[in-house]
Amino acid sequence: MKVLVVGSGGREHAIVATLLRSGRRPEVLCAPGNAGIGAEARLVEGSGDSPEGIESLLGLARDEGIDLTVVGPEAPLVLGIADRFAAAGLRVFGPSREAAALEGSKCRAKELLARHGIPTAPFRIFDDARPAMAHLERAAYPLVLKADGLAAGKGVIVARDRAEAAAGAEAILVERRFGDAGRRLLVEDFLPGSEVSLLVITDGEDFLPLETAQDYKQAFDGDEGPNTGGMGCYSPTIALEDPVIRDAVERIVRPTLAGLREEGVLFRGVLYCGLMLTAKGPQVLEFNVRLGDPETQAILVRLKTDLLEVFERAVEGRLRGVRLEWDRRHSVCVVATSGGYPGTHATGFPITGLEGVRTSAPDVRVFHAGTRRAPSGEVLTSGGRVLGVTALGATRAEARAKAYAALEGIRFEGMRYRQDIGAEARGSKPGP
Repeated sequence: MKVLVVGSGGREHAIVATLLRSGRRPEVLCAPGNAGIGAEARLVEGSGDSPEGIESLLGLARDEGIDLTVVGPEAPLVLGIADRFAAAGLRVFGPSREAAALEGSKCRAKELLARHGIPTAPFRIFDDARPAMAHLERAAYPLVLKADGLAAGKGVIVARDRAEAAAGAEAILVERRFGDAGRRLLVEDFLPGSEVSLLVITDGEDFLPLETAQDYKQAFDGDEGPNTGGMGCYSPTIALEDPVIRDAVERIVRPTLAGLREEGVLFRGVLYCGLMLTAKGPQVLEFNVRLGDPETQAILVRLKTDLLEVFERAVEGRLRGVRLEWDRRHSVCVVATSGGYPGTHATGFPITGLEGVRTSAPDVRVFHAGTRRAPSGEVLTSGGRVLGVTALGATRAEARAKAYAALEGIRFEGMRYRQDIGAEARGSKPGP
C-alpha cells in the first residue's frame, strides 16, 4: 500500500513515523518533507499551499498509484485539497473545504457555535477599524483579538487594556500585519481557566477522542513573550474518562459535528477543539481541522493502535466500534527553535548530536520540523521551529527529564528552547 503524507513539519514527521509502525508495512511518501522524514520515507516534490500546488500533488498521486493521501497542514485543507482529490476518485484523509472553514475563518466558526448554542466566549466581528475602535473604547478588559484567517498560530492578541487593544486592532485591520487573514477582526471576551486540547478523529458521525495534550504557545518561560506555533507539549493532561472531558464531548464535540451535518457539511478528518475549562464548564477557544503541532508528536508516540487502519476507516465512514489503545506512559515534547523565532531568524546552520540521541536514548524521538539535508549530507536548520524532542516516561517528570537530557546533546547556532515544558500540570481542573 502506498501512502502520501502532505506537509513538512514535526507533525508530519510524527504521522510518517506512526504510519510506518503499521503491520501492513505501507510505502510512505512525503511532499515536501524534511531531513528527518527523508531518513524514514521517500521525499517527493510538491506542496499544497496553492491551487497549482494541489494540482501538482494530484498528478503525483495518480502517477505514483497512491492509495491514501494524509494531509497534515491546514492551508491545503482550507484551499480544498480534499475536495479535489475526492472528485478525482482518490482517497484522502482530511475535511472538505467547507468543513475546513472552521479553522480557515475564526469568525465563521464562532457564528456556527452561536447558531447551535455551543459554549464559547461572547464575541463581536468587525471588518472596519472605526466601529472596532469604538467598541474597544467601551469594552471591559481583558479582551482577546483574533485575525479571522490563517496566521500560523500567531494572529491572536490578548489585550489587557484599551491601549493594547487599539494597537492590536490597528495591526490586524489597518496595517494588515497578518495579511489577508486580517480582513476581519474577531473580538471576544477573555475566558479565565485552564486550557486543554481535545482532538477527535471522525468520519462525520462517529468519532474517536485522542488522548489529551497541553501545549505551550508563548515563546518564553513562564508564558511570556509573543505567541508562536507551539513551543512544547505534554500528554496526557486529563484522563479521557474524566467528567470534564466527557462533558466537553457531549456539549461541544457531538453538537458541533451534528450542527455541521444539519447544515449539510460532513466533517471527515481531525477536529481539534481548543478548550478553556471554566467555572461554567468547557468552552471553545478555537477549532483546528487537523492534528496539532506539537500535540501530534506528544500524542502519537503513545498510540498503540494501527493509525493507518484508523485513517482508512474514517475516510470510508467505518469508525463505529473502533477503540484506540494507548501506551500508559507520559510524553513530553520540547521544541528547539532558531534564535529570534517567532520573529526574524537566520537558518542554514548545521545540527549536531542527532545520531547520539538516536543510538543512546531509546525512549526519545527527535521529530524534525524546520530542517533540510545539504548535498554534503549534513542536516541544516531551515525554519523557525527546528526540532521536537519527544520522550516517554513512567511519569511526566521522568519523560521531561529524558527530553531535556537529550536536548543537552543537540547543538545548532542560535538554538533556543523553553526550560519549563511539563514542569507543572495544567488543565487538571476548571478555572476559578
